[in-house]
Amino acid sequence: MQDFDDATRTELEAAAFRRLLRHLDENKDVQNIDLMILADFCRNCLSKWLVAEAEARGESMDYEAAREYVYGMPYSEWKSRYQADATPEQLAALEARQAAKRERGDDE
Repeated sequence: MQDFDDATRTELEAAAFRRLLRHLDENKDVQNIDLMILADFCRNCLSKWLVAEAEARGESMDYEAAREYVYGMPYSEWKSRYQADATPEQLAALEARQAAKRERGDDE
């Protein structure tokens, strides 16, 4: 990536991000808790990161607007249509991941 100029690198990164959002949209069966367990981020994290990056650049972005962008619809609609209740196994796996992060001292 260092061989690209800043504008090209930014375009590639933006295109990859949009592709990630399309991929998540095409795989709504992948629950946020599954993403958190396996990759330590979820759709809500992406939304928070968008808001944080906008603020870091002196821009204002509403969290709910960011979530609507990431989810492709209002979060409340996505949640009612696609979010399943977390299983006891998922909750235990998420807690184990968070506990391991705390032990390592890399809890945000």
